[in-house]
Amino acid sequence: MLRLLRNVRLWIAVAVVVGLAAVALWPTTVPVDTSAAVRGALVVTVDEEGRTRVRDRFVIGAPVAGLVLRIELEPGDTVHKGDEVAQLRPETPALLDARSRAEAEAALASARAAVGRVRADEQRARATLAQAERELSRVKSLVVESLSTAQQLDARQADVTTAEEQVHAAGFAVRAAEADVARAQARLAPASVEPRGRVVPVTSPVDGVVLKRVRESESVVPAGDALVEIGNPQQLEIVVDLLSLDAVRVQPGARVLVEQWGGDRTLAARVRRVEPSGFTKVSALGVEEQRVNVILEFTDPVDAWKALGDGYRVEARIVTWESPDVLKVPTAALLRVGEQWAVFVVRAGRAVQVPVTLGHQNGQEAEMAVGLEPGAVVVLHPSDTMVNGTRVQPRGAHSLP
Repeated sequence: MLRLLRNVRLWIAVAVVVGLAAVALWPTTVPVDTSAAVRGALVVTVDEEGRTRVRDRFVIGAPVAGLVLRIELEPGDTVHKGDEVAQLRPETPALLDARSRAEAEAALASARAAVGRVRADEQRARATLAQAERELSRVKSLVVESLSTAQQLDARQADVTTAEEQVHAAGFAVRAAEADVARAQARLAPASVEPRGRVVPVTSPVDGVVLKRVRESESVVPAGDALVEIGNPQQLEIVVDLLSLDAVRVQPGARVLVEQWGGDRTLAARVRRVEPSGFTKVSALGVEEQRVNVILEFTDPVDAWKALGDGYRVEARIVTWESPDVLKVPTAALLRVGEQWAVFVVRAGRAVQVPVTLGHQNGQEAEMAVGLEPGAVVVLHPSDTMVNGTRVQPRGAHSLP
């Protein structure tokens, strides 16, 4: 009886150990998120931030150096061609100090003396001309009486011509000297005594809206300094600077989706131009990047984007490839196996690893060129511990095939 009791206890202990081992070794079911391979549209885009700008921008500058009066126009005000946008008072000549005035007075005296000298030269030239003309007249009389030769007549004629040219040169010298006197007098002339001085109006060359008031308060500006920027806000375009690696895939006329601009809908645009020259830009991480400006224009009517203004930020998605009917799965289902892509397909409650060949893909979906059939259920975000044959239980609405 005692031996039987010990045998029963031994068998019970063995059964408990075997049961615990069976529970420990029994394959567990892993809950997973799944999705189905479906046919549908796939759009591949290049996404980048952009900013709006007025296409035709007019920067109105100061025509002359001087004092610009306070500009009363506000950004957003409408102006028409020929409207006055600013007033400029030309700068007055600087006052001469004692030394500069003495130099200017000496220059005036020298110029006046030069006028006297050249006038005396002019009188001498005129006297020489008169004498040459008298000599020519006498030689002509002698030639008629055969008392002088033709050679002497030619010589007297040449003297008259030379004297006439000397008179002309002397007249030019007198006018130049008088101009020097006028210049010297202008330097000594007093500045304008008008209480406000002459005001030069600055007008708008086109119809438009004031985009920016560069100068507001009264201040002294040099010639050419910017005062006001004018443009038409209904002629907006978008500038997107893409990496040169992405810019080579963008073609003029490509469709563009404009998002994150502040409105409740996606705007439509198209690529108008890809600029032929790139530039270097330093990223936020300090890395030098080669960038290319891509110019976009809206294809939606103005009423759809009229809330946008100059210099606003937008998100542009430039379409580089699209198809209305491809077999696709979420990119979250892809995993790398060596040099090939693969997915886990749920079959009979187990995850089966299937190699696939990808076509086009974007950040959310990938085209399945080879390897899957429509309707196949794939595992999303497969873990590193998942192997071929792992029992799985979908958490989604897809039932096991």
